[in-house]
Amino acid sequence: MDTNSSNKDLVDRVIEDIDRDAQTIQDFTVQMLRINATNSRMGGPGEIERANYIQKFLENEGLEVSRVEVPDDSIPGKVRPNLFARIEGKDTSRTLWYVGHMDTVPEGSRELWNSDPFEPVVRDGKIIARGAEDNGQSMVGTIFAIRELKRIGASLPFNLEVVCVSDEEFGSDYGVKYLIEKGYFKKSDLMLVPDSGSPSGTEIEVAEKGLLWLKITTKGKQVHASLPSHGLNAHRVGVRLQIALDDYLHKKYVRRNSLFHEETKSTFELTKVDANVPNVNTIPGVDAFYMDCRVLPEYSLYRVLKDIKSILKKFEKKYKVKIAMEIVQRDDAGPATSKDSEIATLVKRGLKLVTGKKEKIVGIGGQTVGNLFRLEGIPTVAWGTADDVAHQPNEYCWIKNLISDTKVFAVIPLIAERT
Repeated sequence: MDTNSSNKDLVDRVIEDIDRDAQTIQDFTVQMLRINATNSRMGGPGEIERANYIQKFLENEGLEVSRVEVPDDSIPGKVRPNLFARIEGKDTSRTLWYVGHMDTVPEGSRELWNSDPFEPVVRDGKIIARGAEDNGQSMVGTIFAIRELKRIGASLPFNLEVVCVSDEEFGSDYGVKYLIEKGYFKKSDLMLVPDSGSPSGTEIEVAEKGLLWLKITTKGKQVHASLPSHGLNAHRVGVRLQIALDDYLHKKYVRRNSLFHEETKSTFELTKVDANVPNVNTIPGVDAFYMDCRVLPEYSLYRVLKDIKSILKKFEKKYKVKIAMEIVQRDDAGPATSKDSEIATLVKRGLKLVTGKKEKIVGIGGQTVGNLFRLEGIPTVAWGTADDVAHQPNEYCWIKNLISDTKVFAVIPLIAERT
């Protein structure tokens, strides 16, 4: 890396400081994860107490912190918090953003956990708790990165702003979507979402598939199971419809994209089913199933929906049933960020400088808030170092990854002038 001696000294100091603060970073993470921040739309208490904890810490470190509270009458506090911590740079018209999320999914079946999911356990180099990986590790990394840069009085080429948002796990209506709508971000900004990663830490995500969640309900006529000719079995039609959709969509949308190396094609998965009748000897009059579709950016979700609606109409006519389709969630894929973009280049160089590793540019089938920024025309990458344990029982993060990623987040703004 071609840096002048003073800049190299500053980078070396940052790395040494973070190594020295490793126990403090670990302790902060453990304490933060003790605060249950399960998304309130998933039955949890929400993010307020975790936001209060983070805000107090940042303010005690002398950082400029602001708070955007989005009204939500469904929870006791009536608001969903979003925190901003800022260091002003030389060019105040541009900002490098680190956008992590405070909320978590519920713990799921407690019997599958080896310990209390909200009482973090430090064992074998890991912190085990709900939210340790998604998104605790990387969000804490960005918090301690900006803390370090503030402490050393680093002069940055542009603003650095760490954002801890709400509601990422349930669509971001009270988080990133609200903030975008209110104009907090500009097309000239740089965006790093620390919410996607790989065990090696080498994967830099620049693209995401379109997401489509559907609920499809078949309506027939409920009767006693001994008199099937008197009714219309909605469940039987629903099963046949599932098979037809599965076959048709996988046969039509066959294009592959090597950027999405784990699942190179579009996927159309039949997932959840609703309970229909509670007893064996009744033919269901209503039956509902769900699909999770992850569609390559090359295809439009409009086209997929049009094809599905066409099949539903054919089934209605053939089986004399009524079929309703509800879009549970839809997120169209934004344009991929160029692998040679300024933000991708910064992350590549920061990764190389701290770890010596060479990057791999990828796309993912999952969704992060990064896609929302790409839809707004803001170049965005997602990055982190993590095992694939998000939403699983006994979720964990490696402490070594927590410390290493903190260094990368802190170094990236320091090398920005050299890109």
